[in-house]
Amino acid sequence: MTVTAAVPSAVPSAAPSAARGERAARTAVFTGVGIAAPGGLGTRAWWAAALRGRSAIGPITRFDASDYPVRLAGEVRGFADEEHVPSRLLPQTDRVTRLALAMAQEAVDDSGADLDALDEYAAGVVTASSAGGFEFGQRELQALWHRGSRHVSAYQAFAWFNAVNTGQISIRHGTRGASGVLVSEQAGGLDAAAQARRQVRKGSALVVTGGADSALCPWGWAAQLADGTLSTATDPERAYLPFAADARGHVAGEGGAMLVLEDADSARARGARAYGTLAGYAATFDGSGPSRLGDAARLALADAGAGPADVDVVFADAAGARDADRVEAAALTALFGPRGVPVTAPKAMTGRLLAGGSALDLAAALLTLREQVIPPTPGTRDTAPDCPVDLVTGRPRHGLALRTALVLARGRGGFNSAVVLRAAD
Repeated sequence: MTVTAAVPSAVPSAAPSAARGERAARTAVFTGVGIAAPGGLGTRAWWAAALRGRSAIGPITRFDASDYPVRLAGEVRGFADEEHVPSRLLPQTDRVTRLALAMAQEAVDDSGADLDALDEYAAGVVTASSAGGFEFGQRELQALWHRGSRHVSAYQAFAWFNAVNTGQISIRHGTRGASGVLVSEQAGGLDAAAQARRQVRKGSALVVTGGADSALCPWGWAAQLADGTLSTATDPERAYLPFAADARGHVAGEGGAMLVLEDADSARARGARAYGTLAGYAATFDGSGPSRLGDAARLALADAGAGPADVDVVFADAAGARDADRVEAAALTALFGPRGVPVTAPKAMTGRLLAGGSALDLAAALLTLREQVIPPTPGTRDTAPDCPVDLVTGRPRHGLALRTALVLARGRGGFNSAVVLRAAD
């Protein structure tokens, strides 16, 4: 297993040669989706909630947040740990790992793949996680300081680690192929899927991929408050307003999505239904300079052999902060023209889920291509004049021929990632 702190190239011109070198390799298609996120537990429930376009953000219940300046979050409701995780694993896993195991199980079941029938090293797991098992770590720190080192769980050695979700999923499903974890905050879900595609192109038959995070505990909350980007609004319906003139920060959440990515020929041979193809990917890094999000989008399109005119819908990063929203709107306008393509941000329903956020956007984009309907962006009613994007708000948008989706994500520290998805034939 490898652990990678993703640091994409800051030189956009370096990416096309890498893309050309991989393009002749095998096609990778998504055949399974599993979701645990604010608004719905399970893919069907979450997608229905996304189409309703109602916020799932609310007062924090996971801990007493009354003394904190931010008291709203997107929580996964109705998740009973013991229904998804064997009792022997409960003492050694954090909530995020339990969510990840549930999502991975749903994705594998949805794919219809028989992992036991594959060669020993044919399947792997590549996930993204920014916080790891934060809540588990907090509990053990409390035990250390209040009761002493003898009361710290031996499972602390791995339960907090960013790679623990990959490891536990691999153990549960018996996958021993190439595996790893990506750490690039909100961009991580896209980076993990791209790494999974690389493994498929190198010969893996199947890779479980995606992202999950859950840091809704006092220690995790202190970390998320530190950079001042969380909204202090008290009205859940108006707390997270991407591209709006009165946007004032984002809301944090937990959960994400896991997906099964397969070699297209292998999937076709077993009669699997594909949601879509991972057609293009690119990542850039801002460093201390201006945003390179637009470069990531252009390079991902080039990797897919597509142009701006081919894109039917964009799933935006949607930071919910005025400056960041202006930057993204400018990048989209440069690519597509003012209001040139439908843009949506269903994450306004869930809050930003760290690494789980972009993985959930991938799942939403795949469902959009399959169902031919674009979910709306909750909260935002009208876009700001300096954000001239065609934001889907209020209700789902029907009646478009949706074949290609562009998914964008930005992580703290300057990470930018973009994925191009194509509908299944």
